[in-house]
Amino acid sequence: MKNKRLLLSIIACMAIIFSVVTIQPSDSKAQTNSHDPVIFIHGAGGNSGNFNSIKNYLKTQGWSDNELYAIEMVDKSGNSLNNAKQLAPYVDEVLKKTGKSKVDIIGHSAGGINTLTYILLNGGGSKVNDVVTLGSPNKFVTSKAPVGTDPTRKIRYTSIYSTSDYVVPTSLSILQGAKNVQISGVDHVGMLWNSKVNELIKEGLNGGGANTN
Repeated sequence: MKNKRLLLSIIACMAIIFSVVTIQPSDSKAQTNSHDPVIFIHGAGGNSGNFNSIKNYLKTQGWSDNELYAIEMVDKSGNSLNNAKQLAPYVDEVLKKTGKSKVDIIGHSAGGINTLTYILLNGGGSKVNDVVTLGSPNKFVTSKAPVGTDPTRKIRYTSIYSTSDYVVPTSLSILQGAKNVQISGVDHVGMLWNSKVNELIKEGLNGGGANTN
């Protein structure tokens, strides 16, 4: 009887050990698959709600709610100097909340030049991994994709623009050194609700951008 109880105890202990061992890889995998927090920056006259469709898409692709943040700009004119100043502490707040060292940014229209100004003038050069701009007049700030200030890694950029955009000419969106993607049949605002654009955004956030500068 004692031997039987001892055998059952050994089996129970082994089962507990096995369960702990098998659980660990799952936790590790979850951490490996986590993303940089994504910050969405709206354009002139826009608001944080403009990105609801893109946020919902990214959630179907593995991003969680606590990885997606849309800033509401106080200056609705799209002024990049004012908005970059507001963006700087917001990025710091998101990094603190998520425990990450860098963010990814998606900027629509003026949101793109707000991003570039933040990177160049407001300390963002070491805090950003991937940038995706949508119909942004990037050349209002710079013609070259800024490499950032992290000596170990350049910031990667994907600039998406449309020949059907009659608000921002495609020539203003092209960034030297970036991955520049021209599409058609989608207007300036329509880029916020387009399935093809969504796929390009996902690719850009997953390291599909470029910086050859």
